[in-house]
Amino acid sequence: MSLLARRALLRARFPAARSFSDAAADKAVAEAHAKWLANAAAVEHHALETTDFWRKMSYYVCIPALAIFGTYVYNVEIEHGAHNQHLMDENDGKLPQPPRYEYLNVRRKPYPWGANSLFYNPKTQRDMSIED
Repeated sequence: MSLLARRALLRARFPAARSFSDAAADKAVAEAHAKWLANAAAVEHHALETTDFWRKMSYYVCIPALAIFGTYVYNVEIEHGAHNQHLMDENDGKLPQPPRYEYLNVRRKPYPWGANSLFYNPKTQRDMSIED
């Protein structure tokens, strides 16, 4: 049986169950559309409120907090620098070396570039290549 004959037979046996001019179906579609539009409007309203809240939070809370804590950290670092300068003045321009505790700077095998770490800073860290 050809495809066209099969299709015609199925259409004759099972006619279309509904038509698109049904008033109840049109009403249901209109209600669903209205519900969808109301939901979309609610989502947009919520998005605008949330955006406004976080904009105000950023301007009135975060930026002042950054300024306050930035000032605090700046003052602490200034005091720390003054303390280090005082220590250097007392010790002929060098910071005193901290004691060599056995649990600090444990090396199981040496670094390829030497005894100090790759980011060694001689102004703030102990020189591990110098033996006491």
